[in-house]
Amino acid sequence: MTTKHNGPFPTELQSKIDLLKARRKPINLGSLSFDSPLLLAPMSSIGTAPFRLLMEDLGAGGTVSELISCHGINYKNIRTVDMLKIDPREKNMGLQLFGESAEAMALAAKVAQEYGPKFIDINMGCPVKKVVGTGAGSSLLKDTSTLGHFFQTIKSAIAIPLTIKIRIGWDQDSINAMEVIHIAKEEGVEFVSVHGRTRAQQYTGKANWDLLENLGKNAPLDIIGNGDLHSTGFLKDKMNNTKCSALMLGRGPLRNPFLFLEPYIKADEEIFFTPEDHLEVIYRLLEYSSEYAHSDHILLVTIRKHLIWLAAGFNNVSYFRDLIFKTPDLNETIKISEEFFCNQKDKRKRLLDHDSFMTSGHG
Repeated sequence: MTTKHNGPFPTELQSKIDLLKARRKPINLGSLSFDSPLLLAPMSSIGTAPFRLLMEDLGAGGTVSELISCHGINYKNIRTVDMLKIDPREKNMGLQLFGESAEAMALAAKVAQEYGPKFIDINMGCPVKKVVGTGAGSSLLKDTSTLGHFFQTIKSAIAIPLTIKIRIGWDQDSINAMEVIHIAKEEGVEFVSVHGRTRAQQYTGKANWDLLENLGKNAPLDIIGNGDLHSTGFLKDKMNNTKCSALMLGRGPLRNPFLFLEPYIKADEEIFFTPEDHLEVIYRLLEYSSEYAHSDHILLVTIRKHLIWLAAGFNNVSYFRDLIFKTPDLNETIKISEEFFCNQKDKRKRLLDHDSFMTSGHG
């Protein structure tokens, strides 16, 4: 297996990264500062410390952890508490908690604060049945009369900023994002990330960007728009024209890890990221993940799923995907991946702007 280190990427790739990173402009959201207006969304089983570190390397202005159960924290579940760990190399990141009880959330937030996040984020957007069925996630949007107490209880338990991530409503007949945002403002929430779908939509259909823009223009808090930011063209247009204070990327960077950087490429520049650059991303993720994986099998599963996502848009991806799933050894998996990425005749990735992707979940 090719060995690397946690310093710069190879010179040509690092030069592209440095050039585009230098064009980012830091922003303030409430009392919090971020390196750019493009943030990484919280994603279950994906937003781990290794992946967050990788996305910071590749231009994310800030990151949020995967959703973490307040009850798991309070019961001192080893796997849950492990999710609270923040790598000392991380900069602008928040820990996202979910739960239905204000008191349980407050207790867990107090514990999470001790791990050193910049902020605590409340998950009010997850549409998954096992989360919603407990009264957590987007189920919290159903009865806004309880939210003032909910926010106040959690806010009073911590000394760092509190933020929330919501959907625009439970369903098309109960779109109440603005009402939730006003309540959050009254209770001292710093900013609100809004996914432009209802809970009923899950991840199907289109994010309602007309509504997100209205929130960005009229809401009393900074709004971070989220939903369908999968392509460089659409993302660049939003960066230039959105009324939102910032944008949050979820699924997009899984297939295009350079999505935080590409909008900064000027129209007259011949800058693009090659298949070999994508392979370097896997090397880096392997380094970071090796520091955290509890077993070789977990490491293999982690790298395998990211390889499948990163391969999208290149030639012979179906053959590669089948081969990867049949390979039980990590070293052999990396060897196959090196052959796949380094032997691509077309040096540009080709992704459809509105290609359906992971409609069963995430970001």
